Amino acid sequence: MPESSRKNLTTAPRDASTLDLIGVVDTMFARHNMGAEAIDALKQCSGYGTRFEVVRRTVPGLKDLAVAAKKLIEEQQCRAVIALGMASKGPLGLQCAREASRGLMQAQLMTNTHILEVIVWEDRDEDLNSLFRNLPREHAINAYALLYEPDTLIAHAGHGTLALPV
Repeated sequence: MPESSRKNLTTAPRDASTLDLIGVVDTMFARHNMGAEAIDALKQCSGYGTRFEVVRRTVPGLKDLAVAAKKLIEEQQCRAVIALGMASKGPLGLQCAREASRGLMQAQLMTNTHILEVIVWEDRDEDLNSLFRNLPREHAINAYALLYEPDTLIAHAGHGTLALPV
């Protein structure tokens, strides 16, 4: 690994005067750059650059998401993390997705921090390109709302939706 890359892997602890951080973790395995979609949505939120910033990490596959999310919370003090990945077709893909989801749930409980999970399954009958674009954006908006506009979530309670309008 080049020296310049190594410098990005270690950072000093953040102090209280810096902006909040929202973490985005995605995978190389996914067939779409879901991390870029989530970041684009967050950049359009009120307070980007003045109240919060985004920090991104990319890992090889689904089962690496939990550790990367936990590290962003513990080492970078991210207030929330969006974890994005894709599961391949068939029983092995489903099993990997379940294990990744369990790891993400455990990381949430260990850190007492929200990790919003987006795992797109190749087996879905829906338009995958639409899912790859929309789900990361919707979950990014939800992460923002959890931190800064919780009343918007309350206003949508009982509406049968998982995401606020983008």
